[in-house]
Amino acid sequence: MFKLFGSRLGVCLVAWLCASQAFAQTESAERFPTKPIRLIVGFAPGGGTDSAARTIAVKLSALLGQTVVVENRAGAGGNIACEAIAKAAPDGYTIGLANVGSMAVNPHMPGGTSYQPLKDFEMISGGVTFGNVLVVRSDSPIKTLADFIAAAKDKDKPLFYGSAGLGSAGHLAGELLQARAGTQAEHINYKGGGPVMTDLLAGNIQAVFASAPTAVPQIKGGKLRGLAVTGAKREASLPDVPTMAEQGFEKYQATNWYGFIAPARTPADIIQKLNQAIVASLHDAATLERLNGAAMAADPTTPQEMRAFVAQEYETWGKVVRTIKF
Repeated sequence: MFKLFGSRLGVCLVAWLCASQAFAQTESAERFPTKPIRLIVGFAPGGGTDSAARTIAVKLSALLGQTVVVENRAGAGGNIACEAIAKAAPDGYTIGLANVGSMAVNPHMPGGTSYQPLKDFEMISGGVTFGNVLVVRSDSPIKTLADFIAAAKDKDKPLFYGSAGLGSAGHLAGELLQARAGTQAEHINYKGGGPVMTDLLAGNIQAVFASAPTAVPQIKGGKLRGLAVTGAKREASLPDVPTMAEQGFEKYQATNWYGFIAPARTPADIIQKLNQAIVASLHDAATLERLNGAAMAADPTTPQEMRAFVAQEYETWGKVVRTIKF
């Protein structure tokens, strides 16, 4: 009898604990967030990822009623940031703004990544999209894309070009051009758009495949010259800079995107709440004005749409990486 009573008591306790846990999770989701949220980005301050994160975080903080703190974890083309996000508690208080490099390119690079994009993260929403721009200093003797290609083929004078990181969209844009044009420029890897731009302006490298948000202010300020944009069409903010395709490289295209992610197993109702706030932020007039002014286009999605998109990008860039010699 006592065994039977103990067994029934055990079953009741387990049921009570499960019910209590479910109630706590529901209550937590309804009250979420009750403290500040970390938004981790994989590049140094001053670059495109950092700019987009800080722009969106302003409205996101207001909508959620808690401060969204941007935290820079620069290095390894965004891998360090993604590793931190993957290891964080799946409670919605650590999210990330990942990019095409960390989610679709780097896993295919030599050495790979410690995380699996489609397994170790929950997708929250698309963020922004934009092109890249091949830029040189305004006082550079390189005035056109043809000049750049000729200089990059000169074996007597090595040409160094930089990007925001190994496996970044800018890096891939440069390697794609090298493969198409037969050039031998040497790639220099930086920890973000800010540091690489500093070195270009200082004259330590000759060119950069920069994100449009990073390049546009410097071009308009007269410090840089844009030679080509890497998207399918000209950037609205740079109408005088032709595309690669317009300059003889048909079907050349290398665009960039940022999307919001969370650690795997973050509760679905919290993901949904974050998604609603992010989508609303990306529809906000003030946010859109700042993004468009930085040559970015808002691209909010559902979590399901983002997962399908990342899966597609993962396959697409995997094929490209396997054709490039590093």
